[in-house]
Amino acid sequence: MSIIDQLEILDNIVVTAEQMREIEARIFENGMPVAALMEKVAILLARRIQELYPLFQTLRIGVLVGPGHNGGDALVIARELYLQGYDICLYQPFSRLKKLTLQHANYAQSLGITCYRDIEYIEKCELIIDGLFGFGLTRSLSGNIAETVNIINQLPIPIISIDIPSGLHTDTGEVLGTAIKATYSFCLGLWKLIYFQDQALDYIGKTERIDFGIPPQDIWAILPKPAPIKQLTLNLARQFLPLCRPLLTHKYKQGHLLLICGSRRYAGGSILTGLGARSSGVGMLSIAIPESLKPLLVSQLPDALIIDCPETETGTIAQLPPLATAFDNYDVIACGPGLTLEATSVVEQVLTAPCPLVLDADGLNILAKLGTIDTLSKKNSLTVLTPHLGEFKRLFPSIEHPGGDRIAAVQAAAKASGTIVLFKGAKTVIADPNGHVWLISESTPALARGGSGDILTGLIGGLLGQTTSSLHEKEIGGGGIVATAALWHAQAAILAAKERTELGVDAVTLSNYLHQVNWNN
Repeated sequence: MSIIDQLEILDNIVVTAEQMREIEARIFENGMPVAALMEKVAILLARRIQELYPLFQTLRIGVLVGPGHNGGDALVIARELYLQGYDICLYQPFSRLKKLTLQHANYAQSLGITCYRDIEYIEKCELIIDGLFGFGLTRSLSGNIAETVNIINQLPIPIISIDIPSGLHTDTGEVLGTAIKATYSFCLGLWKLIYFQDQALDYIGKTERIDFGIPPQDIWAILPKPAPIKQLTLNLARQFLPLCRPLLTHKYKQGHLLLICGSRRYAGGSILTGLGARSSGVGMLSIAIPESLKPLLVSQLPDALIIDCPETETGTIAQLPPLATAFDNYDVIACGPGLTLEATSVVEQVLTAPCPLVLDADGLNILAKLGTIDTLSKKNSLTVLTPHLGEFKRLFPSIEHPGGDRIAAVQAAAKASGTIVLFKGAKTVIADPNGHVWLISESTPALARGGSGDILTGLIGGLLGQTTSSLHEKEIGGGGIVATAALWHAQAAILAAKERTELGVDAVTLSNYLHQVNWNN
């Protein structure tokens, strides 16, 4: 494997605080001096800070110095910036420092860098560097430190946090009493879970990973291969796409997807799910809908096979006709958008299908009513659940506070249900029952629109339909394919929002941008 390939893999790996601690311990055990690594990391950070805040724009910088090695990093950064001509002001509220941090503090003092115990001097700075606490913090901030953090957060001054903003739990993103609200957070070494937790978003600001050259052998001595928790990037996701197609093929070899969705009240759900599926490139698309919707669907999706179903007086699918219940004819079924809870018997029947199944919206609500774990224990084929927070709570009521540590929550849900669970959010999380987790780092509030989830359901179903042969491969399996659909969906929304603003990305527009995502970068 080339150095470039190794660096790319490192950017995908996400670790817990304990794993990062063990990896660093191996680096030091193998002979890397702690002081040398601190110098290396801090100099890389100092250079990046100079790029973001050049001397001609920013003169006075306040540096918050903690008692541990995060404070040591901050002191080396302060020294380097001072030697480049910046006016540096140290805020050092702790009387006891670790040995190496104390040495750097003494050297900074010998250079004439001013050090204060009073926060009022920091308030006059043009930039603040947060080096109070690094990864692994578990105790809540209190007393003078908490007051200091709250004062700093009120200042109209940009803040750069080293590794993570002080006051946040590294794994869960929980605010421990109070926490720095950073403008930039520079993650050191490997990505940490905090960067993918929704509850940390208001604190981490813009994020970058600072690669200080961790030897891959030290990583794989701690983590299994493949890494169990990964950030999905476009480069990594390409392996899950059904590309390139063989020259000798036909539509049924490119997957046959059955959508079961829609009702008279929610007719749009069937159209939008179909648009998402069509954009996936699936070879054959069939859509089962209430019979009264057939003219509408034919006009909107002329390339799909429309299966008209008997309907109730309220316009819900009453039962599936033989063409829809011939489950062996389909590679994948996606069910739920726009169905209404009246379609309980339909979902019960679909749950008996031997092929992979994607459940969303009312498909999930009906599953929760039937009893998630007991119902799914009878199903042997791959199942994908795509809940938002409210649906997640209904599906898995025994999982406490799923809106907090979302990563732990989705891992527990996937294991308990034996399914792939896609937990929607600002940072979407996907987990399979084997312990693999995929994290979608980029998204946009433009997706907070009715119908965007229907597009995703169709896209997931379409991709799964084209990749059924790889669903049970250990490294390529269904979770990676589902995550690729989520990444594709998010990237299309980002592109649309750039051109149309976050207000201009309705679900139909979103479907039209799916083909514009560039998988070749």
